[in-house]
Amino acid sequence: MSLPLKVRRLGRQPYQPVWHAMSAFTDNRTAETVDELWLLEHDPVFTLGQAGKMEHVLAPGDIPVVPVDRGGQVTYHGPGQIVAYPMIDLRRAGVSVRELVNRIEQAIIDTVAHWRIVAVRREGAPGVYVGDAKVAALGLRVRRGCSFHGLAFNVAMDLEPYHRINPCGYKGLEVTQLVDLGGPSRLADVEDVLIGEFCRQFGFTAEPAAPLIPELPARVAV
Repeated sequence: MSLPLKVRRLGRQPYQPVWHAMSAFTDNRTAETVDELWLLEHDPVFTLGQAGKMEHVLAPGDIPVVPVDRGGQVTYHGPGQIVAYPMIDLRRAGVSVRELVNRIEQAIIDTVAHWRIVAVRREGAPGVYVGDAKVAALGLRVRRGCSFHGLAFNVAMDLEPYHRINPCGYKGLEVTQLVDLGGPSRLADVEDVLIGEFCRQFGFTAEPAAPLIPELPARVAV
């Protein structure tokens, strides 16, 4: 049986309000809450995951560094990159955390295959790679059996800020993007394919939702 997935395409957004909104969504959801997938671009920001060490932030310059509660090390978000936040009830979807990671990676691998680009995963280093270069990073959090945070998929962006960090904690890790591999530059074109492949991996049916961060009901004091 296919499960519904509300898909919100939010455009360009600052990082911290979206982080706080997806955290609040996760805290307020119930067993009946429909899963959601938010797709957006962020204003330039470095985020430092729970395992992150400031020593991997080499020269941030004018780009802010935000410590966050996802897994993983330091990464960069900026215009021209698809950020996707799947907020999934893992029990209802019938997947473990490991399967969640594997299926997100496979959705990206199958997405780039639409443009005849061969991408792979690496054992022990979450994300998706083309040759020796990383094209997509993952950083997830699961709370109360539900996921938030997600993936960052480089499409057509300025890659210079990656030289200011050790991406994902790896010194000298090469980073690439879809447009340099022969893929399209329009984010909307890539999002269309990614949504379809993501739904295929998890057995979801996409339901386009308003391009707005959902308003949460106020908690009632008991």
